[in-house]
Amino acid sequence: MRQRILSLALCLLPAFLAADEFFPKPGWTNAPNPLASPDATVGGELSVFAGQYPKSFNYYLDNNSFSAELFGALYETLLTMNPITLEYEPGLAERWSLSDDKKTFTFWLDPHAAWSDGQPILAADVKWTFDAVMNPTNMTGPHKVALEPFASPEILDAHCIRFVAREVHWRNLGAAGGFNILPRHAYGTMDFNSINVAFPVVSGPYRLGTVKDGIYATLERRADWWNRSAPASRGTANFQTIKFKFYGEQENAYEAFKKGEIDLFAVYMARLWVNETAGDKFDKHWIVKQKISNYNPIGFQGFAMNMRRPPFQDVRVRKALAELLNRPRLNATLMYNQYFLHRSYFEDLYSKDNPCPNELIEFSKDKARALLAEAGWKANPKTGWLEKDGKRFTVRFLNRDASSEKFLAIYAEDLKDAGIELTIDQKDWAAWARDMDEFNYDMTWAAWSESVFKDPEGMWSSKEADRKGGVNITGFKDPQVDALIEKQKSLFDVSARHAICRQIDRLVYTQYPYILLWNINYTRLLYWNKFGRPKTVLAKYGNESSAYWYWWNDPDSADDLKDAMKTGRSLPEPKAEVIFDRDFAPTKKTAP
Repeated sequence: MRQRILSLALCLLPAFLAADEFFPKPGWTNAPNPLASPDATVGGELSVFAGQYPKSFNYYLDNNSFSAELFGALYETLLTMNPITLEYEPGLAERWSLSDDKKTFTFWLDPHAAWSDGQPILAADVKWTFDAVMNPTNMTGPHKVALEPFASPEILDAHCIRFVAREVHWRNLGAAGGFNILPRHAYGTMDFNSINVAFPVVSGPYRLGTVKDGIYATLERRADWWNRSAPASRGTANFQTIKFKFYGEQENAYEAFKKGEIDLFAVYMARLWVNETAGDKFDKHWIVKQKISNYNPIGFQGFAMNMRRPPFQDVRVRKALAELLNRPRLNATLMYNQYFLHRSYFEDLYSKDNPCPNELIEFSKDKARALLAEAGWKANPKTGWLEKDGKRFTVRFLNRDASSEKFLAIYAEDLKDAGIELTIDQKDWAAWARDMDEFNYDMTWAAWSESVFKDPEGMWSSKEADRKGGVNITGFKDPQVDALIEKQKSLFDVSARHAICRQIDRLVYTQYPYILLWNINYTRLLYWNKFGRPKTVLAKYGNESSAYWYWWNDPDSADDLKDAMKTGRSLPEPKAEVIFDRDFAPTKKTAP
């Protein structure tokens, strides 16, 4: 029946598509996921720390990592990606084609794909979701960027939809096939901006369970998921319940983890990793402490400066503010020299054979004072504060994490010595996000993840600088960068695109939109020793969230842990470091 439906759909296509290239290629099979363990069992609960409570669970409306993870469990995309080779594979679409001019993309939806209420997933759902994301009145800023090259898609039949791009772009297939499809019949009459927490109809392997505002939210595994029996789905999404717990501060979440109230904890604070991972729970391996090295792309973090308002419009001021942050001192005194200092916005595009040319920003009050004086800032002899045009130099730092205040206190001392006042405006995540959407800030701490395939447009394009809810939060604009962004769009050679990204990196770096901070190139992971997990622990390109999909409940390990804690005995010592290339044993079909 599946083959017959596909043949009928092909007959309906316009003649010019006869020359299209069709995917997946002949010989492709729906094989088991190469990272999923055949030993995985279904059931149990995994409890994790999900950060602060977001302003919305709707990833289209709140661009944060938790909402992305939750939304991906509820709503599927037309295409998926092989976790080892990164090749596109069927998702909601069982087949797709690409025209010879690389502008037309046609998708045939799997006729078995169904919503949780039993209704079929149709081309009309795809079109409605696209139109909702692109609606100017909807606060979907970051998600508009990749879809803007397309006109509204055309429905060819109930299960077939065609996207036509206005321009050739290497990301177009991933954009058309990679956005989460929502049910038109459930949300079509609603105000899209009000779809925040209730998701009664879903397509994915989980549904939203209990939500306690500000405390926790659960995902419940769906036994009736339409794609449950597919070979690629076996051994994945194994937990019956995934419980996301929200805490305002990481330290409070860590205390809950040590009490056993949280099962898995990725450590993003050096002090916790160095000083607070000792005692029986760790020494006897009841809690596993592991360093995971894989291919997870390296993002960046920094103090973003709002270049839309004075005095941050002046590059001399931005550079001076960067030179007043004593990163070596902060790394040594607060972070035990655990981190490398950023000198790039694309750290993983450089290596020993291709070193980064950007000079490391040095802490120098003398250089900073000279730049500020050049920019017209002079000290008031009565107060000592810098002034210009009768206004004191005051920086309002919009903050969402109280643990950041110890870093800001040291920065404030050095700023004050240079005549600059730093005030902290403390907000929770939701209030912080609202201010960011309205560009209502001077400076803030922002951390960004990165993709394997670098796409500089959203963060560095001039046309994105004034889009509310976007990721160009600094308001960065530069015609040279814009030209390079345009140049890389039509390049399908990854190495050629990345060479252009290195040029963009150099231009952006010298304009100081961020005061770059520090990072690590591995994941620091703690978890209670009671779960089944693959040998690689995490996915090839994944962070701690890949555990949600590949780990499983192991009653024997849980009983062993319980007995060890009762009797005081040690469990077998696990590996202190997991290295993907060492620990992954691919089969012939899944070799990277």
